[in-house]
Amino acid sequence: MWLAESVAVATSIAVMHATRTLHPPGGATALIAVIGSPAIHKLDFIRNISRHYRPLILLAIALLVNNMPASRRYPEIWF
Repeated sequence: MWLAESVAVATSIAVMHATRTLHPPGGATALIAVIGSPAIHKLDFIRNISRHYRPLILLAIALLVNNMPASRRYPEIWF
């Protein structure tokens, strides 16, 4: 369990750092998904993501709002 916890947080922070979109609660969200109660695990994160497009909508809004000013570019780096 301790390995899964550390890998989840480290991976989420590494990806956020690589894309220059560091957001500390992102690491906490990954941790909650791993150490959560059976009720959290029962939510079936992968299936819910594929059924609902909320993350894509949030990304689209973030891209739109953060790229409105000519002085900003979000995210700074895409893979």
